[in-house]
Amino acid sequence: MSRIESFKRALEEKRAVKIIAGIDNFDAENVKKVVMAASNSGASAIDICANPDIISMARSMTELPLFVSSVEPEELAHAVALGADAVELGNFDALYKKGISFSASQVLSLAKRTKELIADTFFCVTIPGELEIAEQIELARELETLGVDLIQTEGHFTNETPSNGARGLVERAELTISNTIELSRNIELPIMTATGINPTTASLAFAAGASAIGCGSCVNKLDSEISMLAVSRSLVEIASRNAHKVMELV
Repeated sequence: MSRIESFKRALEEKRAVKIIAGIDNFDAENVKKVVMAASNSGASAIDICANPDIISMARSMTELPLFVSSVEPEELAHAVALGADAVELGNFDALYKKGISFSASQVLSLAKRTKELIADTFFCVTIPGELEIAEQIELARELETLGVDLIQTEGHFTNETPSNGARGLVERAELTISNTIELSRNIELPIMTATGINPTTASLAFAAGASAIGCGSCVNKLDSEISMLAVSRSLVEIASRNAHKVMELV
């Protein structure tokens, strides 16, 4: 079974876990730790930036499916040539901190250009969380018609200080989870829920209709490899329990 086929199976079984190093994370030592944590925890995929050196390093380290994220179609096409198993148009959430935002028409235009360049490579597109939900649904439907393989949801960047404890964790994930609910009701494509997904909120994402979760800061912001591995394993365990629940309902 190829690397991307193993990811597709995880999607079908609603247990896919993608560990995200970060679209703007060019710290090779940090990325190396994230890749090792994802590989050793049994995660379904790793998501990295489009930097050629980072791609080459990650590809040499793991047999996990390798997602490369960018908002530049040409960078995504080049990533495929360097060994990426999948490309992702996004994650936009990381760019909001820099004052960069994307309209639905911009995302669709970028997706069409990317699709032209990557042929049959597995293609995921992030739906900007800042869009109104009606726009998100319409964009998701157009992407489904375009032949995209996976939709990723997100929340939005905020400068507000979060609440303490579990409440703050849930608040951070609230928008992306509600977006997952709405999109899962309106498209047939599998959905990956990202932004604020961690061991506290992962089960909520699956309950909302996600086939996969994308988890970044809860892993890549940790200081030690042991902590990264522990959190990654916890996420994989939550996803596995969801798969068992789904099987029991079939």
